[in-house]
Amino acid sequence: MTDAAAPSRPAEPEYPDHIDAAVLKVALVVVLGAIMSILDITVVSVALPTFREEFDASLATVAWTMTAYTLALATVIPMTGWAADRFGTKRLYLVALLLFTAGSALCALADSVGMLILFRVLQGLGGGMLMPLGMAMMTRAAGPKRMGRLMAILGVPMLLGPISGPILGGWLIDIASWHWIFLINLPLGAIAIAAAAAILPKDEPHPSERFDLFGMLLLSPGLALLLFGVSSIAESGEGASFGPRVWVSATAGIVLIVAFVLYSFKPAHPLVDLRLFRNKRLTVATITMFIFMVAFMGAGLLFPSYYLQVRGESTLHAGLLVAPQGLGAMLMMPLAGVLADRVPIGRTAPFGLVAMAVGLLGFTQLEADTSYWLLSGALFVMGLGQGMTMMPIMTSALKTLSHADAARGSTLLNIIQQVGGSVGTAVLSVVLTTQLGKGDSVPLAGGESLSEAELAIAATMDPGLATALELPRELVASGLDAAAGAFGSTFGVALALVLVTLVPVAFLPRRREEDEAADADGDVAPVLMH
Repeated sequence: MTDAAAPSRPAEPEYPDHIDAAVLKVALVVVLGAIMSILDITVVSVALPTFREEFDASLATVAWTMTAYTLALATVIPMTGWAADRFGTKRLYLVALLLFTAGSALCALADSVGMLILFRVLQGLGGGMLMPLGMAMMTRAAGPKRMGRLMAILGVPMLLGPISGPILGGWLIDIASWHWIFLINLPLGAIAIAAAAAILPKDEPHPSERFDLFGMLLLSPGLALLLFGVSSIAESGEGASFGPRVWVSATAGIVLIVAFVLYSFKPAHPLVDLRLFRNKRLTVATITMFIFMVAFMGAGLLFPSYYLQVRGESTLHAGLLVAPQGLGAMLMMPLAGVLADRVPIGRTAPFGLVAMAVGLLGFTQLEADTSYWLLSGALFVMGLGQGMTMMPIMTSALKTLSHADAARGSTLLNIIQQVGGSVGTAVLSVVLTTQLGKGDSVPLAGGESLSEAELAIAATMDPGLATALELPRELVASGLDAAAGAFGSTFGVALALVLVTLVPVAFLPRRREEDEAADADGDVAPVLMH
């Protein structure tokens, strides 16, 4: 879990070639935790309009229920390796499960959007530790020669999350209430905690290098303030507004992040080792991953919102309608894994990005009655592109690192991935809110006014509103056309980002190179340690 093993640690044990029962039991515990963590990234996506109505908040505000969660994941990833060495992997894994389960219970009890965002942070702190700790335990149990086969097992929640998350979230909201998308984690958490306590082998703490507390105090608040400032641009729901809340928060965040970058080259073991950017392939992969995640996660926020707000679908139907994207990824990821071992990433990743672009192109032409078959096909093609791009880029980058640098490189890429997702959800929600606020305003009682698009969405979400306000059908119809156009323009921004990603991808290797992460026996170091 750390950059260098402590001298007192025992020698590596001999591992059999087959997958034995003990390893499968550890994998079962890890998959339980991973399913909980990954599901809660996607399950909330269909609940955003519900949160918006329940808490009377803007889309940019309720998007923070996703942004805060992913930001908490990024915050806790760097310290996980240090904490596991300091307190023991099994003990920390149980703490992570308890944090996640407790955070889920508190989310269900939230009575304001601010409380919900706060409790999502707590949930994310626990969820962020589950995957890296799980990978560490599987590596320890299986050894490097069997990690490829076990990665297929751990890939199950990664594949099921994009498919089942929106469907499960929509179903629970339809038959019960939004509270149940969090309450469902309580029995799952209890089972996972009991299984982890009974199955996971006990390990002793091995304190290693000092934790970079100062770096943590610079980077984490810096990221939070920057994203808060970006998300606040359109929180009023009346278009872009660059007030003090925006520029003060964003400026403070940028200053803290720059301070961290300058500071991070001084300590021997910084929170995030930016010295790894000396590796050209890792640098290119990191830039590619960041831009890709901004586009992918930002667009992912909008797909269910279009179905819910413009088409008036139920949350369950919205979840089912976005499932083709997950199906595409599920079909492509196993093939992409095989190709990643045989074909240089520079020859395959462009095809994945082109598939993403083709899929998004269909969403840039949205209308209020666009065929669901066309949109489902576009989502499926996007899923194929996602499966061909994301994990192969990360794996290819880490293969160029030495054994000692592999864990730190994985930490860096995981943080970039999470922060990119947070930036994407914040930026594209701002773009959408601004686009929806354009056009002619319709005055309402009390001196308030809404754009035609905003008023049509409100009438779609609450059918009784059109009757109460005596809105003409023609006004609602033209407003829905304007709203669909606003979504299409926002998807156009995501499409532009995907096309920009083709620039760094052009610098990825197009011929086979020796993997630097192999040990003396030719075994490649595990990739997702943190």
